[in-house]
Amino acid sequence: MSRVELLCLDGDGIGPEIMAATIQVARESARRFGLDLGLSRMDIGFAALKPHGTTIPDEVIAAARAADGVVLGPVSHNAYPPVAEGGHNPSGVLRAALELFANIRPAVSYAGLPNPIGTPVDLVVVRENLEGFYADRNMFKGPGEVMPVPGVALATRLITARGSRRIAQAAFRIAAGRPARRVTAVHKANVMRVSDGLFLDEVRKVAAEHGDIAYDEVLIDAAAALLVRDPARFDVIVTTNMFGDILSDLASELAGGLGLAASLNLGERHVAAQAQHGSAPDIAGKDRANPTSLIGSVAMLFDHLGHREPAEAIRAALQRAIADPATRTRDLGGPLGTKAFAETLVGLLSKETS
Repeated sequence: MSRVELLCLDGDGIGPEIMAATIQVARESARRFGLDLGLSRMDIGFAALKPHGTTIPDEVIAAARAADGVVLGPVSHNAYPPVAEGGHNPSGVLRAALELFANIRPAVSYAGLPNPIGTPVDLVVVRENLEGFYADRNMFKGPGEVMPVPGVALATRLITARGSRRIAQAAFRIAAGRPARRVTAVHKANVMRVSDGLFLDEVRKVAAEHGDIAYDEVLIDAAAALLVRDPARFDVIVTTNMFGDILSDLASELAGGLGLAASLNLGERHVAAQAQHGSAPDIAGKDRANPTSLIGSVAMLFDHLGHREPAEAIRAALQRAIADPATRTRDLGGPLGTKAFAETLVGLLSKETS
């Protein structure tokens, strides 16, 4: 029997609720296929700040490195105190500490669930995760933003050949396993000629190594317009950090909503499943959160770890539950809360074995 050890980090807001639902579903899918699943939980965010003086203790980072995978709940980092007072963004810290350079974000429609554009969506955004304008991860030491004089703010954008090449390699690996076998590089090299120019140079080199995969390039503003007009135009999008963050949210909303949007953070040695959405503190503790995003992310994690059967079972259960208006969560027009939706998924999974 295979053994998988996962570290679960609840986070803030709705994090503990959707994590509990995700663990329930993960355990049932693992049981069904004979996967020996070990799950441990540690505190991050506000739950860790008072007892540890930081939102992400060193012990958590060490445990994340030792685990086969991490399941990361949403965090309320905008509400944290300054970094000097322990208010680190756990997501950014983990991405840097585990060198999770690729953020894989599928945007896939659910059968029977209306979406804003009325046409199916099935694409993947492959987002570089450790560079760009993100000040919490683009410098070894010190911030990536400065204000030299009042009223003047400067931001540094980090783009490297190594980072660009490895995210391109990840995108082409994913495209090789999809029917359309197409990669689109999204950029703004007509304005940011040096930084996006470097990014494109490296992506083109990787594209030249994969002549069996179609490749094209689209400016970021045109890509946003094309996503809304014709999402079928895209298969795998590879892009830099901030562009990928924005485009993936747009694509997921077109597919049905951020509450459905799974994602995976990948490195050469480590992996972390993470919902695309935020911590939604306004509905925390009210049994109203849709746990689909985090549950789908764990399915991606199982897939990555080589356990395809439990991954496919989770996705099939989600499809069946969301296809029926009677078993949808309230945000999708259904009657179910977080706990009831998780119980529905467990029921669907267990029926397959009866």
